[in-house]
Amino acid sequence: MPNKSEIPLPAEDLDWIQLRQDLGPVVEIETTKERLVRKIKENPLVPIGCLATTAALTAGLYNFRTGNRRMSQFMMRTRIAAQGFTVLALIVGVVMTYGEKK
Repeated sequence: MPNKSEIPLPAEDLDWIQLRQDLGPVVEIETTKERLVRKIKENPLVPIGCLATTAALTAGLYNFRTGNRRMSQFMMRTRIAAQGFTVLALIVGVVMTYGEKK
């Protein structure tokens, strides 16, 4: 069996190769799920902060509803701390991404 480099090809069969090189790289479209997984892998602290914020808010609202004022206030303060953590994680992620691109 002859080697691939030894097979003669007509020039018109190679026009599509030149066309692909002229058009540039092929861009693959990622699905929403693929994008979400990629973003979580790039900055895993943001989803953790979002979950912590949601948990603190839910617990705070539940305690407010049941009349436990002390725990409700504590959970609302915890929610603020979790939101701060999430914002800090976003900023760190942006700075790290910017640093990788340079």
